[in-house]
Amino acid sequence: MADPGVNLNPVITQPSAAQLKMRVEQGLKSSASWFAVIAGLSVVNSVLSMSGASIHFIFGLGLTQIVDGLAHQAGTSGYVLDFVINGIIAGVLVLIWNFARKGQAWAWYGGMALYAIDGLLLLLFKDYLSVAFHAWALYRMSPGLKLIPILKQLDQTTSTGAVSSTFGN
Repeated sequence: MADPGVNLNPVITQPSAAQLKMRVEQGLKSSASWFAVIAGLSVVNSVLSMSGASIHFIFGLGLTQIVDGLAHQAGTSGYVLDFVINGIIAGVLVLIWNFARKGQAWAWYGGMALYAIDGLLLLLFKDYLSVAFHAWALYRMSPGLKLIPILKQLDQTTSTGAVSSTFGN
């Protein structure tokens, strides 16, 4: 009888430490990308506000919306200050993104805490849809926190050459 070319007894191999580390780093980058997206959409919201548009994305920051509102009250000179302040706020989020994707725990905790406070700020304005999005984004960021100890353990494994089968335990 002819061999159909199907191996009915496949050999299951465990991924190497380097492969696991690459997967963990990719997961960190994926979760951390929320910080960059929020920074970018906050800038877009500010540009929309400065141009007089009556729409905004729910994905942005409440703090930048407050700055936009104050800039409208200040008139033309307020727009320059609006651009500078919101640029600084977006820059802070980009810095948090940069360190979070590298597995820096302080960036995760600090960035998520700031974003949670921003969501609470939106409650004052009864912008419940934006608050709900803040909660969703925080939920989607949270897997990154769980990957940090695994990355640390993998870093130790690759530096010492030891192999452990208890990652994350």
